[in-house]
Amino acid sequence: MKLEHVKSILYLFLAILFFSCESSDDSIENSKMGLAEIKATATSGSWLVARFEEDQVDQTSNFSGYSFTFNTDGVLNADKEDQQITGSWSITSDSSSNEDESNDDSSSDDSSSDDDDSSDDVDFNIFFSSSSKLEELSEDWEIVSYTDTRIELKHISGGDGSIDILVFEKE
Repeated sequence: MKLEHVKSILYLFLAILFFSCESSDDSIENSKMGLAEIKATATSGSWLVARFEEDQVDQTSNFSGYSFTFNTDGVLNADKEDQQITGSWSITSDSSSNEDESNDDSSSDDSSSDDDDSSDDVDFNIFFSSSSKLEELSEDWEIVSYTDTRIELKHISGGDGSIDILVFEKE
């Protein structure tokens, strides 16, 4: 009789374990679908910096006149009058083992994940060379929200915990 009771508990435990693993797989799939949607939004046109705040200082005017284009191959173009600055971008999800779901190739991404965000966040990675006027935007930004016309990002510094904010709006 005692053996049957132990078997019942064991079967119950295995059933719970099986169903909990299955829902985890679903959340990874949902994350992958979300990444594709974010990529489609970003690559759907040209964007301008509507807000850039670093260490609680508004620096939006530093990016006035720039038009940003996120290409499907991971190239990021910033155009201002007759000047073009080229960088790279990607979208990654920590819940999918930092697997790049945004771009088909492995474009260079020198940004490091030094933020204090949760382990399942989605990062919007931007990289411009350190000699670029746009180097301040090079970061692993957490996606706060997005619509067809607006992408809101934030970065929490691993050093002092300060929060930087970057908002793109469609032109």
